[in-house]
Amino acid sequence: QVQLAESGGGLVQTGGSLRLSCTASGRTVSAYAMGWFRQDPGKEREFVAAINRSGSSTYYGDSVKGRFTISRDNAKFTVYLQMNSLKPEDTAVYYCASREAWGPSSKMGLETFYDLWGQGTQVTVSS
Repeated sequence: QVQLAESGGGLVQTGGSLRLSCTASGRTVSAYAMGWFRQDPGKEREFVAAINRSGSSTYYGDSVKGRFTISRDNAKFTVYLQMNSLKPEDTAVYYCASREAWGPSSKMGLETFYDLWGQGTQVTVSS
């Protein structure tokens, strides 16, 4: 059974950086798409970033463009989220998601596009 496990969350000061990782266990072929979402208590889950299988196409939510970078290492079945210039409003639980089969890139920002989710990792940015 394929599972996703996030790591790398923690507490950081405003302006600092963190790198999140998400590794798929039990997988033999890299997923078509990988994405990151985040959710703060009392708020809806928000799209952060997504990347296609080859890594040639990446997509970002408006609130993180220019500060976050998504990348993947298919040999390690791992996707990364490099987060720079962090702000208190970036505080949330960050979730990794994957989709096995091809799908339209226009839907990569939607939760329903993905068929497997990790448990999440907490990121807290102090002011």
